Amino acid sequence: MISIHTPPQATDLGDVRVANRAVVLRHVRRHAPCSRADIAAHTGLNKATVSSLVTELIDSRLLRETGLTENRVGRPATMLVLDGAPYAGLGLQIGADELVVVAVDLGGNRLLTWRRAFASAGVPAADTVQALAALARRAITRVTGQGRSVLGLTVGVPGLVDTDEAVPLAPALGWRAVPLAAELRRALREPGFPVGVDTDANLAVLAEQRHGAHAGAADLVHLTGGHALGAGVVSGGRLLRGARGHAGEIGHVPLDPAGPRCACGRRGCLAALTGVDAVVRRVLPDADQDGPIVDYLPELDRVQALARAGDDAVLDGLAEVGRHLGHGVSVLANLLDPQVVVVGGHLATLAPWLLPAARAELAARTLAPGGCQLEASTLGAAATALGGATAALATVEAGRLPAA
Repeated sequence: MISIHTPPQATDLGDVRVANRAVVLRHVRRHAPCSRADIAAHTGLNKATVSSLVTELIDSRLLRETGLTENRVGRPATMLVLDGAPYAGLGLQIGADELVVVAVDLGGNRLLTWRRAFASAGVPAADTVQALAALARRAITRVTGQGRSVLGLTVGVPGLVDTDEAVPLAPALGWRAVPLAAELRRALREPGFPVGVDTDANLAVLAEQRHGAHAGAADLVHLTGGHALGAGVVSGGRLLRGARGHAGEIGHVPLDPAGPRCACGRRGCLAALTGVDAVVRRVLPDADQDGPIVDYLPELDRVQALARAGDDAVLDGLAEVGRHLGHGVSVLANLLDPQVVVVGGHLATLAPWLLPAARAELAARTLAPGGCQLEASTLGAAATALGGATAALATVEAGRLPAA
């Protein structure tokens, strides 16, 4: 074993206090209602430190007291829960045929979920930025009108996002080198709170880990649906980003060299075999006879109706897509060994007909015994926006107090 000795470093007491605030907030979020003594006992912080931190967090309206409880040994204790009512985070999502905005408070309660029909793949990036800004302004007006301060906004994009929060490439949108964060800040006229950008998959897996059926899982993958397929990966409790922030592009892993051409220019990518446009064209050959499909939601409704009615051609097509999906998920399972892979978007919508074939293919192609679970997300079509709103609150959850 190689051991590297690092000389002792001076400790910044301010940083220690920030970290301790985060510990207290995290404990209350997971175990509320709880008392100061509970926090001290379970976090290892001494009682005086906990008392000081709790007072500070109550003054900042991040925690609040809910009264006394007598259902315990000893004297009654004052119980604490998250407050955060004066604050909100916003998340925006660019979907195949819609834009979505979600606002949440610090406790994860949804304050609003709005959608706007928008064919993002067919318009210039500048038009998408203006549409995002208009939707964000409406949400900001609603949230601030309720007496809340917006702490941040995060946008989820189906493409690559670099460390400057620009989008170097998003094949499903036809984007190259779009400085999205900078352009959105400009469109919002420098709003006074952070504006961030991340991949739709990273934000969706954040929502999944916080709010989904497998909340708290340390090894979790969320596979997005839509035109593009991305994998948001939590490994060992941490989001896996890669050296340049481009981890998770499972949609462009080639599975069939003779398969259909992908938006990236290659053939047989997972996205070209299981993306929403691929699914609709596979099971509804007449879907685009009147021109390019702009809104996929009605087509997905048709697919579900035919599948429920037992249409053999549709069921066979969905089973074939499911096998491709299982093949793609097996790559993730063999490489990352997650506890569970959760599928979202149209893959979750069509899960009753896709997942049986996908699970069989996954089991056949996974080396390790036992494999991993493959499930449909329970968060609905706004998972990325929900994750974006959650990410927008990350600074406060990390122990930084909101600006006065």
